[in-house]
Amino acid sequence: MPVTQAMIDSAYKAIQPFIRTTPLDLSIGLSEITGVNIWLKKEHQQYTGSFKLRGALNCISHLSNEQKQLGVITASSGNHGLGVAMAGKITGTKVTVFVPKTTSEIKVEAIKNLGAKLEFVDGDVLTAELTGSSLAKETGSYYISPYNDPLVIAGQSTLGIEIHQQLPSAKAVFMSVGGGGLISGIGSFYKENRIDTEIVGCWPVNAPALLKCIEQGKINDVSEYPTLSDSTAGGIEADSITFPIAQKVIDQYYTVVESEISHAMHKLAAYEREIVEGSAGVALAAILQQAKKYHKKDVVVVLCGNNISFDKWIEVIEPYHFNKKIKINYCVK
Repeated sequence: MPVTQAMIDSAYKAIQPFIRTTPLDLSIGLSEITGVNIWLKKEHQQYTGSFKLRGALNCISHLSNEQKQLGVITASSGNHGLGVAMAGKITGTKVTVFVPKTTSEIKVEAIKNLGAKLEFVDGDVLTAELTGSSLAKETGSYYISPYNDPLVIAGQSTLGIEIHQQLPSAKAVFMSVGGGGLISGIGSFYKENRIDTEIVGCWPVNAPALLKCIEQGKINDVSEYPTLSDSTAGGIEADSITFPIAQKVIDQYYTVVESEISHAMHKLAAYEREIVEGSAGVALAAILQQAKKYHKKDVVVVLCGNNISFDKWIEVIEPYHFNKKIKINYCVK
């Protein structure tokens, strides 16, 4: 199901009173070392620390009173669960979140603090999604997919509206990809409005599920390995609507290795004093890797989240801080 301009406009109207219009700032330091005009869309400063509130709030806002009273069910590795929990708090809707037992403690505690009920499952986030959606069917509750819902995708598309309003000259928008809700939303906005801006999908080499499905032309099980970008890890539902949308809207595909992700996280701290999670590091790592292709162009990097424990963040960047000999072979000027 495509996401239309009418759906995008409706989403923006529904959620705008309750969300932050996050900054889009030029990074002078990162631009200097790369030769690219790197603009940072600081969505990690959104309420709940990620873009996920947008889709969750739009979805719940469009439910009937009966559906809200019954409560909603979702599944998440953390950020989407936080978004739905906050949306539930805003709208007075009961929320149950299924999460893998491996979900970071900081995200689990944050979801609890927003008043949602947590259910832990063995396995990855796709297992949590299938478990949550199964219970929703049994109980008649509305299941809010992290990505496989047109209302969720339309909510994420509002980021595209903001980016274009803030920087009409953007030649490319880089963002990390998991289930595809974010890139399907932003990409749908740009394509619906025929704006000549390249939509760039960025994946960790260790967790490329949607990318591999696109390459193979169908949704398959894809082997994945541990990654700093835990928010984008996990398989794709067999009937996911993001698959055909992503095929249509993504113009360019890049992958990065774990050392590039951690290095990008360190660069954000060093040049911008920003703490972000691994998924945000993926998008920055990709433009650092491909800088020569975008020389002197205005490029937006979506910093999609900051829900990482401080101890974990220190562990990630510490080697770069204390070992000046570490080198990453990025394409810089």
